[in-house]
Amino acid sequence: MHDDQVDIDIDIARQMIRVQFPQYRHEEITSVKSSGTVNAIFRIGSKSAARFPLRAMNPTDCADMFRSEAAAMVELGEHCLFSTPQPIGLGAPGPHYPMPWALQTWIEGEVATPHGLSGSTTFALDLAHLVASLRKADTRGRRFDGQGRGGHLSDHDDWMAVCFENSEGLLDVARLRDLWAGLRELPSPEPVVMSHRDLIPANLLVQGGRLVGVLDGGSFGPADPSLDLVVAWHLLDRERRATFRRHLQVEDLWWKRGSAWAFQQAMGLVWYYRRTNPAMSELGRSTISRILDDPEI
Repeated sequence: MHDDQVDIDIDIARQMIRVQFPQYRHEEITSVKSSGTVNAIFRIGSKSAARFPLRAMNPTDCADMFRSEAAAMVELGEHCLFSTPQPIGLGAPGPHYPMPWALQTWIEGEVATPHGLSGSTTFALDLAHLVASLRKADTRGRRFDGQGRGGHLSDHDDWMAVCFENSEGLLDVARLRDLWAGLRELPSPEPVVMSHRDLIPANLLVQGGRLVGVLDGGSFGPADPSLDLVVAWHLLDRERRATFRRHLQVEDLWWKRGSAWAFQQAMGLVWYYRRTNPAMSELGRSTISRILDDPEI
C-alpha cells in the first residue's frame, strides 16, 4: 500500500512473538485480515494481539510512538463506554523486521462497514454515546498537538490540492473543489475536547447490531469538538445521522465542520488506495457521496 512499506509475514511474526514473549510459545498465532493501513495485526490465542507497523520508521522514534500510544490507550480505556484494547508490552526489532512492535489485548467483534448498520437507530445512538463519553474526559489543560486532523481546516489545503489532482478521472473534481472552498472557511470552534481522532469503520467493532469495541486509541487527545463527528458520515444514512446529531445536540457550525473533516479524510482514500486497498477506497467514495447528497452541506 505504501512506497516505504516494510515486509512482515506470519512466519516472521510468530518467531518474534514466541522468542521475545515465551509465555505465548504454545498459543496459536494467526494473521488478521484487515483493511487497516497502519499496522499488520496478528492474533495470539484468544486474548492478545500484536501490531507491527507497516511503514518504515526510525526504531527509536517508533518505540517513542508506541509508548505515547500506550498512555493514550490507557486514558481512552478509562473514559470509553465500550471495550478498547489495552497495552501489554513492547517488542524489539529482530533480524527480519527492523522496528519495535506492540502487544495489546484482543477485543471480540466484527469490524464495522460503511453500510452494514447505516440504517440502525440503535447503532446511531451507540455512536452518539461513544462520542459523548469521550468528550467528558478532562483535557487537563492540553491543546491540539498539530498532528493530522483536528486543528484548522485550511492547514490541509496543500494535501487537498494533491488529492484533487490525483482524483481527476475518478471523481467530479470540479464540484469537490468548490465544496472544499466553502468548508475550509468554517471558523474553528473552541475549546478543544478529548477526541478519538480516527473514528472510521475499521476502528469500530460490532456484534449483534450493537457497537462493542473501539480500536486504535493511540491518538486519543485534544482536538476540534467536531472531529469525532466524522463517524456519522462514514457509517450512517441521512435519517440515522439526524438521530446521532439530535442526541449530541450538535450545533450547525460543529456539524458542518464534522462533514469537512470527513471530506478531508475521504478525499485521501479514493485515489491513494484505489489499487492496494479497495475497501478503504470505497469508504472514501461512500463518505463523499453522503456529503454531496446532504442538502444542508
